[in-house]
Parts: sequence; C-alpha cells; structure tokens
Amino acid sequence: MNYAIIFYTLGVVIDFSAAFMIPPFLVAVLYGETDAKYFLLCFAICVVLGIFLGGIKPENKKFYAREGYVMVSLSWIIISLIGALPFYLSGYIPSYLDAMFETISGFTTTGATILTDVEVLSHGMLFWRSFTHWIGGMGVLVFILAILPLAGGENMHLMKAESPGPSVGKLVPKLRKSAFYLYAIYFSMTVIEVILLTLNKMPVFDAVCISMGTAGTGGFGIKNTSMAGYTGTAQTIVTIFMLLFGVNFSFFFLILMRKFREAFKMTEVRCYLAIFAIVSLLISINITFEGGSFISNFHASAFAVSSIMTTTGFSTVDFNQWPEFSRTLLVIIMFSGACAGSTGGGIKISRFLIYIKSAAKEMASLIHPRSVKVIKFDGKPVERNVLRSATVFLITYFFLYTVSVVIVSLDNFDLITTFTAVAATFNNIGPGLELVGPSGNFAMFSPLSKVVLIFDMLAGRLEIFPLLLLFTPSVWKKY
Repeated sequence: MNYAIIFYTLGVVIDFSAAFMIPPFLVAVLYGETDAKYFLLCFAICVVLGIFLGGIKPENKKFYAREGYVMVSLSWIIISLIGALPFYLSGYIPSYLDAMFETISGFTTTGATILTDVEVLSHGMLFWRSFTHWIGGMGVLVFILAILPLAGGENMHLMKAESPGPSVGKLVPKLRKSAFYLYAIYFSMTVIEVILLTLNKMPVFDAVCISMGTAGTGGFGIKNTSMAGYTGTAQTIVTIFMLLFGVNFSFFFLILMRKFREAFKMTEVRCYLAIFAIVSLLISINITFEGGSFISNFHASAFAVSSIMTTTGFSTVDFNQWPEFSRTLLVIIMFSGACAGSTGGGIKISRFLIYIKSAAKEMASLIHPRSVKVIKFDGKPVERNVLRSATVFLITYFFLYTVSVVIVSLDNFDLITTFTAVAATFNNIGPGLELVGPSGNFAMFSPLSKVVLIFDMLAGRLEIFPLLLLFTPSVWKKY
C-alpha cells in the first residue's frame, strides 16, 4: 500500500472541500445571513488540513487498484465528515450523527432526510444541501480529475471505483479529457434546466437548488412539499431532466460527436426509456380507476416513475397513498435504477440485461449442451470478468441488503417501512413507503439504524466493493 499517495490525494480532496464551502458562503452573504461564518470556519479548517496532508509529498506517485479504491472510499467519508460541520455548528441539526446522515445523503445523492421542516433552514444551508447533490452526482474524484491530474494513467483506478455501473471506460483516449467532457455535459445540462425553470417564473434560487438536485439525481427539496407547490410546467421540465440525467452519459457524448446511430443503438438506453414509458402508463391506468382524469394521473405517475427510477426522490404527490399495484411497481424500479454511467443509483439496467442474457444462455445450454453461445451487449461480446463481477455484485448486494433489513428491524417498525427504508438508502433513492414515504422522514430511526443506513448510502453510491475493501486487512499491507 502506497500510504504517501493516499495522504497526498486526501489533502487535495480536502483542498477542494474548502473550495466547495465558498458558494454557500457567498449565498449566505448575499441574503445577509449569519450562517456565513460557519462556512468560513469550515473553509479555514479545510485549508489547514489540506496544507498539512498536502505537505506529505509522495516519492512514488504510482498507485494501483487497491490504492484507488481506498482513496475513493476515504475521500467520500472525509468530505462527509467536513460537510456535516455547517449543519452541526449552526445548530440546525444538533446531533452530529444526524448531520452526517443528512450530508452523506446529500453527497451520495440519496435525498433521505432526518429534517422534519426544511423550510426553517437559511438560504445558505438550503443551498449547501442541494450543492452536495451536485458535487456527489458526477463524483468528487471525477471532478478533480477534470481539473487536476493526480498520477498519470493510474487515474483509471479512481474513475472505476467512483463511476456507477458494471464497467467504465474512457470516452476519449486521455482520461483527464474524458473527465472534462463528462463535467462539461453535466454542467451544461444543469444550466439549461436552471434557464428553463427560471423562464417558467420560478425564483432563481429555487431553480438553481432544484436543478442541482435533479442533476445529481438527489432530490433534496427546499420546500416541505418537495415539488408539489410548483406549476405543472415546472414539474414537467424536472420530469424530463430527471429522465435525462438517468441516461448513460456516453449517449450524450455520442450525440455531441454526431454519432447518432451508435447513440440510439445503445440497448440499455432503449430499455431504460421503454421501462419508464410502460411503468408510467400502467400506474396511470391503475390510479385512474381510483379517480381523477387520465391526463393528470399520467402527469403524476410520469413524475414519480422518473423520480424513483432515476433514484432522484422528488415528489409531487404522496404515492404512498396509491393502490398496491402502483406501489409494487415503484418498489421494483427502486432496484432496477437508472443506466450505468449516469448519476442515478440502483443495481442498473445494464446489469439486469446481463443477468437476463446469462439466464437465456444457461437455458439454451441445457437444451443444446455442446453449443457455444457468446453473450453480447450492443453487438460486442461481454467479457468473462464483467459477467463474473456482475454476478458477485448481485450476491453481495442482496447479502448486505438482508443484513441491513435485519438490523433495522430491531427498531420494530412495520415491514414495509423497514424494507423500503433500506431500499431507499441502498439504492440512493430517498423516499420509501409508509413511515419513510414522501411525507415522512428518517428521524425516528435509532442511532444504530442510522449508522447502518449511512453505510448503505455510501455502499450504494460506491457500488459496494470500494467501501468493503476498507474492512479487508490485506488491503492495508505494505508492498
């Protein structure tokens, strides 16, 4: 283990954490709020820590997969520890554990909250809450790679550890340029959403916060009613952008490169859009039997499906009150999630497609034992290591999910609350059903359950293994 490069990289991350405190500080100053001092204090703490760790110059800047995974996991933990300080020091969240829960929920773009009334927060704190979504959406290390080269070609280990999905590759030959393109697309789409919402007469502050929450597929609202209080047009804009941010960013890159045929041949994207359309239609029909017009019900269901499937978590209605069929469909898409290479969470559509193709291959081999069938994805053979990692991921996922449900059940809440609370945090969604539905929150859980749910949020965002490696003794041995 190259400890020096890890400390040095963490110093860089803390330096960037200091920079992240500047926008909410300026917002607080703009609105004349005294909370500005807490962001300034956190800025000073980050600068001191950054200088200390940055002074540890590594003689060997080479690092391998295990350093990459450890760097990513520790970076997310450290920025969360720092990011919780403004909430805690200001007194808005008196418990540091609760402040950690809220901050990790922000950085992991989960959107689960322990706050019962978000509207008591100052503009600076509300902005910081939404800003954590925007930072965490594309990834802290990916952001740094776009700005600052850390250690040459080995940066791929960082990108693989932080990027969601069964595999990650470069958009262009140089990784730093790939990271730059990713953030350029991310930033541009965020700005476009802000402009569209502002043109719809939404206050600029609201438009910026909601757009950051949409871009990161996070879902922290700045109103207690989430998106319910805004116009139907604004809700439609957010529905579309939630759906877009759930698409693999390679799709947008191909569009920019005018490779339209390649873009629209992406199996995962087509399947993702088909699931959205079918589930939205089924829920619309189901809730129309309960009352209301089909058009208004389709508008509500499309928003909810887009929000849950992309793991954003915004809401316009309390879907916890919908019929069981509709609620069941929502729980199912909680697990499917969005596309690999997007800002969304969940298991990912691409993995499910791989599982389906693997099952079909296994059944074919039972009928024709001597046949040799290759699993293909977008016309390309799926490598054996991808199949293996996808299978191991699913096994580990459900093992951790089961253990989490068992521990959280000690709080003695009903099964649906417990089951969907873990689903909502592990899949980085935000709201679940019953007590953790759109009108509820996570404040009532015990400290032990909150620690478990915090672990689930981090594990879900980092695709499990980078976080688990922190608890593997062999990882920490020196070369």
